[in-house]
Formats: sequence, structure tokens, C-alpha cells
Amino acid sequence: MSDTDDPRGGAEPALALPTSTVPDPSTAPGLRWGVISPGHIAGQFTATAHRATASRIVSVVSRSARRAEEFAARHGIEQAGDSVEQMLEQGGLDAVYIASPHAQHHALARPVLEAGIPVLVEKAFTLNSAQARELLELAHERGVFAMEAMWARFLPQYDVLRQLLGEGMLGEVVEVAADHGQSFPPDPSHRMFAPELGGGALLDLGVYPVSFAQMVLGSLGELAVRGDLTETGVDASMGLLARGELGGRARLSTTLRARTPTEAVVSGTLGSARLSGPFFAPGTLTVTLLDGRSATFEHPGDRGDGMAYEIAEAARRITAGDLESPLMSWKDTLDVMGTMDAMRAELGVVYPGEEFA
Repeated sequence: MSDTDDPRGGAEPALALPTSTVPDPSTAPGLRWGVISPGHIAGQFTATAHRATASRIVSVVSRSARRAEEFAARHGIEQAGDSVEQMLEQGGLDAVYIASPHAQHHALARPVLEAGIPVLVEKAFTLNSAQARELLELAHERGVFAMEAMWARFLPQYDVLRQLLGEGMLGEVVEVAADHGQSFPPDPSHRMFAPELGGGALLDLGVYPVSFAQMVLGSLGELAVRGDLTETGVDASMGLLARGELGGRARLSTTLRARTPTEAVVSGTLGSARLSGPFFAPGTLTVTLLDGRSATFEHPGDRGDGMAYEIAEAARRITAGDLESPLMSWKDTLDVMGTMDAMRAELGVVYPGEEFA
């Protein structure tokens, strides 16, 4: 009898995965966005918004007026300036996207929230949980939407994964394994190596595995951390073993010294789900059960438009008057930041102006 034969004489039905419930990003309300810090990621955000959603970027600011003007000309943006205050005074914004290095997120997001304008803040949300908590408390006080731009959580493949986990297709979750490593030549002046810019592998790269594990397992505890530092004192590599509040273990790693497979696997008592590398981008979800059956889910659209889903989610929530998204809630952000605080503290990575108890 084959692995897929039913003992009653029939064959097991083919494995069917849940259907994605994520709406087409182009159907979300169109918002007028401001962009702060026009670097590479801001360019992707802007191009994707204009190409795949009804939203439009109408204002951009940089510390360099020339840089802002060049970005505006390249993307057809109406207004360009060199200060957040100038952007806010000009008005006409429904939301602001903050794309700066994470060491600047707290200072840049605060005046936007104080002005009553919703914010979408790149990951990692801030340098530490204290800064994150302060911003989210401000958002709550002012009744303003705020969300971490962990774009992976809004992708169709993540929706399918959450559904099949909820249905128990994998059984009891035993382990979540995820890695993210990229190769950066040692350079003390590069932001990845600079303490004053919140450098290190964890906040820039490791945030993806940590956030993925938190999504599947809930808050992470019983942390066992190992790693090493760069000559500048930031984390070069980190490994984490942890237990999730929902059960199951996490086995995570990150490094800025080598390019790794960058995959994620959820293993349960009935089977496993694998997200192809890079697991945080549009790709393939493969589910394999112990009975031998397997099925895949492929990203339904253009893989270059992955950021459209977070833009659309923010637009829908803001239009509905919500303060947060259940897909990347304030608790999720604080959980992830708290885990990363504890990991850095274990290795002694402290940024200028920080204090860990």
C-alpha cells in the first residue's frame, strides 16, 4: 500500500491549501503619502505605490534639498523639501512613510504623530522597545494610526500560512526555523557597522526571522543567545533558541558576514510548511504532510510589487479609522522589539544614548 492510500481502500484526496483572502492592492483606497528619507527602500515604496495601488506620493523630504528634488523629479512628486516641519506645514497628506535608518525613526515619527497624521514606519520600528512604546502611546493618545512596515506579513503567502496553521493542517507546531544573512565587507563608515546608526545584523536583517517566529509562535521567551561582534561593537552574527507562548520552539539566525539561504520552515507533528528564500518576499509556500501529500502556493501577482500589500493594508485601515492593523499589531511590534532588546543585551550591544538594566 502506498503512503497516500487510504486504509479503507481509496486514495487520499490531493492536498488543497487555503485560498488567499488578501484583496488586490489596486482595490484599496488611494491615499496622499509623504515620504521621509528618499533612499533605496523609499524608491521601491514609491514606484510600487504608483504602479500597483491607487495611492500617490505627493511630498518628499530629505536633509538634502537637492536629494529630495532629484527623487521628486524621478518619481513625479509635486513637493520636495529639506525638513519634516516644512512637509507638515504644506499639508495635504493622508499618511507619511518613514524610510530612514532605524536610529532616526523615533525622532522622525514623533512630529508626524503630533500633527495627527498616520505613519508607516520601516522595520525595525525603532532602536528599542522604549522608543517604540513611546511612539505607540503617542499614537494612542492622539488617536492616530501607526504601523511597522514589516511588508512580509501582508503578502498572500503569509495569509495562506496563517490560515493553514489555524486549521491545524500541520498539527501541533514543534519548531520555527528561519535565517537571514547578507554579506557586507567590513567598513566602519557603513551604516551596518555604525553604532550611532543602529548598526548590526539584528535590527536590519534579523528582525525578519524574529518577526516571523513571533507571528507563528507568539511572544518569545526562554531566550538562549549566542553571537559575536564587529570591531565597531555591533552584532556581526546572532543565533537564537527560544520558546513561543503558543508552544513550539524557534531556531533563528542572522549575520552580516555571509549570504545564507534566507528560508523559513514551520514544522509540526503532521507536516511542514516552507517559505522559499528570501522568505520575507513574494515567493513560494510549499506544504508537505507526513502522509506524503504536498501542495504549493505561488505569489499571485508581479513579484516586484510585494510592497503594494502593506501600502494597501495601511490605506484600508486608515480609511476605516483604525489605529492599528491586526496583521502587524502594536503588541506584535513591542514583542519583537522586546526580544531584540534582550538579544542585544545578552551580547552587550548598546547604542549611543541607550541604557539596559
